[in-house]
Amino acid sequence: MFIPPHLEYAFSKIADVPDFPKPGILFKDITPLLQDKKAFSDAVDDLASHLNGANKVAGIESRGFIFAAAIAAKHNLGLVLLRKPGKLPRPTHVVQYQLEYGFDSLEMHQDALDKNDSVLLVDDVLATGGTLLAGTELITKTGAKLANCAVFIEISALNGRNRLGSIPVHSSIIV
Repeated sequence: MFIPPHLEYAFSKIADVPDFPKPGILFKDITPLLQDKKAFSDAVDDLASHLNGANKVAGIESRGFIFAAAIAAKHNLGLVLLRKPGKLPRPTHVVQYQLEYGFDSLEMHQDALDKNDSVLLVDDVLATGGTLLAGTELITKTGAKLANCAVFIEISALNGRNRLGSIPVHSSIIV
């Protein structure tokens, strides 16, 4: 387990919920963290410290939206949404991926990014790596550059980082 001293308070606000959304899954509930202004601000600041020159922040549905929107607003950057299927009204790029408990897809508007964009991809949790990998594929389809990936919690036992290979990832907290 790795919890930097400046994030110990934020980590204390995360609630473990067993058997959600399916039996055998230990869900990391960040809603108590979001409700606490210091914990939320500390989390956003840590994630934003890994922008690496990005001019856009992409958030993965749904909890990644929260962190990505806060980072984009605080740093005056554009925000791109990576959504579940059927939620975006215009033509999209689509990537299917495997979760620790099934399959899903992510979509992004085809015109959300271009070759001049550099992107910080944000999500709340890195588990098996499927969601982040799909997000990086969507960004690549547009010709944009991936500046970095940033997640608040990495669940090391699920080895998601290994699945990502050389893709750059910052994890605020590793459990």
